Amino acid sequence: MAAKKAAKKSGAKAGKSKKWVYFFGAGKAEGAGLSKDVLGGKGQGLHEMSRIGLPVPAGFTITIDACAEYYNLGRKFPSGMEAETLKNLEILEKATGKKLGDPADPLLVSVRSGAARSMPGMMETILNLGLNDRSVEGLAKKTGNPRFAYDAYRRFIQMYSTTAMGLSKEPMEEMLHDVKRRLGVKTDPEIPAEPLKKLCQEYKEFYKKNMKGQEFPQDPKEQLWGAIKAVFGSWEAEKAVTYRRVEKITDLKGTAVNVVQMVFGNKGETSGTGVCFTRDPNNGENTFYGDCLINAQGEDVVAGIRTPMKLIELEKRLPKAYKQLCQVRLTLEKHYKDMQDLEFTIEEEKLYMLQCRTGKRSPAATFRIATDLVKEKLISKADAVSRISSEDIERLFYPVIDPSAGKQKLAEARVATGINAVPGAACGQVVFTAADAEAWAAKGKKVILVRRETSPEDVGGMHAAQGILTATGGKTSHAAVVARGWGKCCVVGCEALNISGNSMQVAGKTVKEGDFLTLDGSAGEVYLGELPLKKPELPASYHTLMGWADELRTIKGRPNADTPDDAENAVKMGAEGIGLCRTEHMFFDTEERRLAIQEMIVAETLEARKKALAKLLPIQRDDFAGIFKAMNGKPVTIRLIDPPLHEFTPKDEAGVKKLSDITGLSTQAIWHRCEQLHESNPMLGHRGCRLCITYPEILDMQVTAIIQAAIQVAKQGVKVLPEIMIPLTMDRKELQILKDQAKAIADDLIRKAGSKVSYMIGTMIEIPRAALLADQIAGVAEFFSFGTNDLTQMTLGLSRDDAGRFLPAYVMSEKEGGKAIFRDDPFQSLDQSGVGQLVQMGIAKGRSVRKDLKVGICGEHGGEAKSVKFCVAAGMNYVSCSPYRVPIARLAAAQAAVEAKKK
Repeated sequence: MAAKKAAKKSGAKAGKSKKWVYFFGAGKAEGAGLSKDVLGGKGQGLHEMSRIGLPVPAGFTITIDACAEYYNLGRKFPSGMEAETLKNLEILEKATGKKLGDPADPLLVSVRSGAARSMPGMMETILNLGLNDRSVEGLAKKTGNPRFAYDAYRRFIQMYSTTAMGLSKEPMEEMLHDVKRRLGVKTDPEIPAEPLKKLCQEYKEFYKKNMKGQEFPQDPKEQLWGAIKAVFGSWEAEKAVTYRRVEKITDLKGTAVNVVQMVFGNKGETSGTGVCFTRDPNNGENTFYGDCLINAQGEDVVAGIRTPMKLIELEKRLPKAYKQLCQVRLTLEKHYKDMQDLEFTIEEEKLYMLQCRTGKRSPAATFRIATDLVKEKLISKADAVSRISSEDIERLFYPVIDPSAGKQKLAEARVATGINAVPGAACGQVVFTAADAEAWAAKGKKVILVRRETSPEDVGGMHAAQGILTATGGKTSHAAVVARGWGKCCVVGCEALNISGNSMQVAGKTVKEGDFLTLDGSAGEVYLGELPLKKPELPASYHTLMGWADELRTIKGRPNADTPDDAENAVKMGAEGIGLCRTEHMFFDTEERRLAIQEMIVAETLEARKKALAKLLPIQRDDFAGIFKAMNGKPVTIRLIDPPLHEFTPKDEAGVKKLSDITGLSTQAIWHRCEQLHESNPMLGHRGCRLCITYPEILDMQVTAIIQAAIQVAKQGVKVLPEIMIPLTMDRKELQILKDQAKAIADDLIRKAGSKVSYMIGTMIEIPRAALLADQIAGVAEFFSFGTNDLTQMTLGLSRDDAGRFLPAYVMSEKEGGKAIFRDDPFQSLDQSGVGQLVQMGIAKGRSVRKDLKVGICGEHGGEAKSVKFCVAAGMNYVSCSPYRVPIARLAAAQAAVEAKKK
């Protein structure tokens, strides 16, 4: 069905060949209404801007389907595509009144990529296509501007050579720098026409030498086919593949190709080019934001080759074009109802729009823009909530420089100031290549990647780095755009840096590879050394939007919390109870606690074991009391001891000696007991409720501590809702024995205290057999909590601790060297088709017996967005996860509710 819909959208019908090419401009927009999956993001934007009457140069889009078919056919153009392309070229020539390759007045085009999702700088663009040795002279004569003509030609030769033919960019860049050195100039626009003409000849000689005597192509049609192949081919370039891996993009099938009439920002002082955002992508403020260059072409801004001027300066330089650009800004934001990322060119004071797409933004900006658009009545609260991703929330907690460092220390450490491209702070060791950044990060080192400017080839190292620092570029350069998409601290345009090899000079100091730098992406400051970082304060818009999420969702969000401090932090994060309190974690806090549990484990008699447990009772009671106070009327699910006992035993001679001194047992006897506890497969061994079956005194102590704490806190006027959870149940009778034991202790304590504390007793469903027999178990349990960490292990037969050695081969795509058996790591995102069936079955069977059965999840899946949405659909009452993932769970639950209403 999906395939048929896609075919229909792209123009394929029964008995009719598929349409590969769509024209836009000159009053037409053939692709209007088609999706990004057909036209790509760039193509869809061009067609839509053309449809609504904005100034867009004419052109045509070759579809993503054509790219996919190109690869299916072994890198051959699909049948009919070439004929359609030539037909649309004729339409373009007619619309512009120019001919491709005309020696007197040539039509020049750009050939640009455009996938369905933004992949900034990862695929190829070729500008000024159609120039050759004859047409460049015609262009010079027609425009009366030889400098412009040969500047366009040298750019085209370089782009075609490196992009279409795969020649190295560095030698050609060095030739350009040599020209500037000889002339004593710093920037490209200062190079006159004649040196540019000579440079074109040098480029062609370089091409011929490296192409085994083949001349640079002079036939514009040959150039066009070469450029289209280059754009299609860039889909599988290493940088593009790496970016998709990093971004976890797995559902795209290729890139579209946009062939567009060239407009020129390098025609002189009345021309220019720029990239802008309809709102500030760093803080979300409703101000026009961007960079531009006079007398330049688009790649100069994006590549960061020249440090641009701020967009507002354009108002003084080219006021007419700036006024028109401001109107376009308002039109597009109202049309798309979101902040837009725009590319434009001004040719002799006339504005042309080259691209519009939803703009990447910082996490703080994401929340502010969403809430502001609601206030401006452009979108609904539900729309705003749906636009936030789990990554947006995670990135809000990225660090900033701790003010405790002191102003004087900051002033002394500051060595440079650049452009504050992406907010936040980062600290790490300096590396100067992307490859080193990846290699060092793989060894666990935190690094700062320092480059003159970044290019798409650097994307792997950029992702591996804590922060990025460049000597050139502006807020819309490659480094800034890519880093912003990841919420990664970035400072660009730091011209004080003098980089040479594996070191740099800055402020009279030498910074070598491995030295520490701290970046403040919010202020654009660069500091020498390691400065303390801290978590930032959350913006008001975050609390506003999360409040809307809470209004929409139907499922509760609880944290996993093991101490009173954990519980207090969880409440600050919006927790609505505790879904998993792991009592065994309390035993590791202090040496006193560790020794008490170890004393119980090595005890040789019941009396000795009870004596050791008596030491643990007040410790656990105080912890539970602190948690109950922090939660103040919210439910607290407390899991009885779960891990196998060998995890608590001493591991060295010193630990054994201390335990010997306390217990009076010989070190030999203690070592012997430790060996007895060893199990070949402890995760399937003597753990969970099995410990309480064989050592019922452990359950006695823990239940006593829970209920005594509840009675104590209730007397202080605090409402207490304890939920006692018995782990690893596999049988109804097993659970009944332990529930009866726990209930007898709890009821006796409550009766003697004259208290009205109420409690629940339930179990974890983490063994497949428990899910299969859930109807029987629900006859005993008052609530279920699905422990999906263990349920995943036992269902898939994978060890959580050992699978990391081979699981990547199951998750990675074939292009990354894997087999793509799983879409996601099943320990990170719930295996909905396998484990999910057991969860759904368990809920259905449980509620067939106990209609009001409370059901939750307490594995790490409870904080993963896709898994949370599954839990909502499955009918759970709550999800539980680590405290800092509770906001993600709240958001995902709200999004699930919004999606359900749309169905």
